This record gives sequence, structure tokens and C-alpha cells, in this order.
Amino acid sequence: MIKVLSGVWALLLGIVLIMLGNGMHFTLIGLRGGIEGFSAAQLAIVTSGYFMGFLSGARMTPLLIRRVGHVRVFAALGSFMSAGLIAFPLLTDPIAWTVLRLLVGFCMSGVYVTAESWLNNAATNDTRGKVLSAYMIAQTLGIIGAQGLLTLGDAATSALFIGASILVSISFAPILLSITPVPTVEVTRPMPLKALFSGSPLGTVGIFLLGSIYATQSGMGAVFGTQIGMSPAQIALFIAMLFAGALVLQYPIGWLSDQMDRRKLIFGAAVLGALSCAIGWIATGSLWPLMIAAFFAGGVTTPLYALLLAFTNDALSAEDMPAASGGLVFTFGLGAIAGPLTTGWAMQSLGPHAFWLVLGTTFIVIAAYALYRMTQRAALPVEDTESYLNVLPTSSPVVVEAAGAWAVGNAEGDPQDLSQD
Repeated sequence: MIKVLSGVWALLLGIVLIMLGNGMHFTLIGLRGGIEGFSAAQLAIVTSGYFMGFLSGARMTPLLIRRVGHVRVFAALGSFMSAGLIAFPLLTDPIAWTVLRLLVGFCMSGVYVTAESWLNNAATNDTRGKVLSAYMIAQTLGIIGAQGLLTLGDAATSALFIGASILVSISFAPILLSITPVPTVEVTRPMPLKALFSGSPLGTVGIFLLGSIYATQSGMGAVFGTQIGMSPAQIALFIAMLFAGALVLQYPIGWLSDQMDRRKLIFGAAVLGALSCAIGWIATGSLWPLMIAAFFAGGVTTPLYALLLAFTNDALSAEDMPAASGGLVFTFGLGAIAGPLTTGWAMQSLGPHAFWLVLGTTFIVIAAYALYRMTQRAALPVEDTESYLNVLPTSSPVVVEAAGAWAVGNAEGDPQDLSQD
């Protein structure tokens, strides 16, 4: 593992720093928005703006890279993102914040595409599984660490936004100063949603609903905490628990995924998510039950994403997987835009605990649909399934395609080097 990481440590360090800055800004939006008196509905629109930008960036960045190159795109997007983070406390208006979130989301998506292209290029198919695992850990640790940094300042001032901007700015140094090979970026055109649904109804519907869950947790969690009167330190801990759960549960769920019918595991994980949301709903103002609810509700979200990707790949031919990966990322993005809007409206109408109501209901729909699909199609034998894809919901189509290629090669025992796929 040390030998594998020696070739990509600079990339991973840069990713940790980026996620520290981006993770700070996500929670800061809820904290500062509450201070400024923004409503839940307004902050929901601001949150959705990020994912609209993120979805656009995933589609447009490969075109920009082919036109002007990796380094220029990477540096330009980093500069715009850093400037956008500084601008938040200067323009405390919901419309301005939505525009800034569009910008930050677009830039962050482009940064992912570029960095993940380098990461994929630096790995062989023999090392890709370990590299992807290290990448997932680096991202998650960055987000969790960001919540700790939030306790060092006051969200009512500009200091934390400036700190997030500085972290993003310096994150590009280890990457740009150490990367010499310039990989090609070839992102396959996404599969049409109709074709994707025909190939894997559960994968398509599940990914859409999970996009809603992930965006609600990461974007509206701080809004929920602010509205029920949590302190900034408690809100930071609450968000950290959402992602800590994902870090802990990813591997046991991944192991189970390769041992049983994945639809049953999708059902079980979604039920656990719904039960966790019920605890959050009942807990009202009790701190530690809320933290437990966050740990398990967030803990099943990331593994569910990887499960649904793997399940969809099981239903498709190897030739269709790259296009399906792009289609699933696009579908996830649509759900991520819709989720916060729905949650914001519900919290505005029913109160802050509607946060748990929307999340729990969405988990229940995933579980019910998985149960229904089990009655419509026979289970694929475990030995015929592809390997579990250890990727995060924030991954770009580049790394999702790479993970799919690795899963096929790993399942077939194919030693072929797929680093250019």
C-alpha cells in the first residue's frame, strides 16, 4: 500500500486540502445563513445551486480540458473557486449566494474531473482498487476535518470563509508542482435515461433518490442544526457524524455486497437509514440521539451509492458500463438538485424536523422499490457479479468509469492495464 501511495501522495494531499475548504463552506452556508435570517426555503435554493453547477461542470470540463489543457483548466477553476468562497460574506443575499454556489459547484466539479484524471492515469488496474480506496478516505477525512476547523472561528465574521479560500488555494500547489504526465480525458457520452432505466430500473431510481438524500444531508444538515438551536460546535459535530458513519460502514457493507443478492443489501441499508431518521425525528433536542441518527443515516448513504453503481453494472454489458456511469452521475445530480428544494419547502411548512421526515421517507421509497424489484427479476448468482465499487457520491464520471473498469477486470481476473480507460 505504501508503494502505491508513494506515486499519488501529492494528489491525495491536495484533495484533502480541497475537501477541508469545500467542507467548511458547505456547513458555513447553513451557519451564516441562519445568522443572516435566511429561511429554510431560501437556503434550499442556495444548496441546490451548488449541485446545478456541479452537474454542469461534469459535462463541460472535459471540453475545456481538450481545448486548453489540464493545467490551465485546473488553475483557472481553482482561482474562481477561491474567489467565490471569499465573496460569500461580502454578498449576504440569497440570490447572490445562489449564483456563487453555482460558480463554486461548477469549479469543484471541474477540479474533480481534472484531479481524478491524473489519479486514474497514475494507477494501473492492479493498483486502482487501492488508489480509489485511498482517494475515498482522503475525501472523507477532509470533510470530517473541515468540521473541526469550523470551531476555530466565528461564522458571523469573514474569517472562516477566508480560511476556506486559503485552503483551496494552497491545495493546488502539491498537485501542480508534482504532476508531470498530462493524461487524456475521455468521458463517454452518458447513456439516455430511458435506456438506463430499461437496463436497471432499481439502479436508476435508487441513484436519483440517493442524490436527493446526499444533497439534503450535506447541504441542509447545518440549516436543521441552526433552526433547532444547536451551537456551531454541535452543528460541526453533527455534520462530521454524517460522514464518519460513511467512513466506518463503507467496508462492511462493501464486503457484504460481494457475498449476497445486492437488492437485499440495498433494502437493508435503506431500512437502516429510515430507522435512523426515525430516531432523529423522535430525539427532538436530545444531542446524542441526534448524533447517532446522523452517524447511521449518513453512514448508509455513501455505501448505498456504491451498491447501486455495482448493481447497475451487474445488469449491463461491459461495453455499456462507461455510458451508464455517465448516465448515473447525471441522474444523481438531478436528484441532488431536487432534494434540498423539497426539504427546504417541507422545513418551511412543517418545521425543522421535517429534515428527518423527508430523509426517512426517501429511504423508505428506496427500500420499497428494491423489495418490488426483487419480485420482478431473478437474482444474479453472486459469482457472476462485478466487484463492489468503492467510490463516493461526489465522484466525477472519470472516476466512476475507472472504478467500473477496475470492477470488471477484478471480477474476471484480467491483469490488463486499464489506466487509459
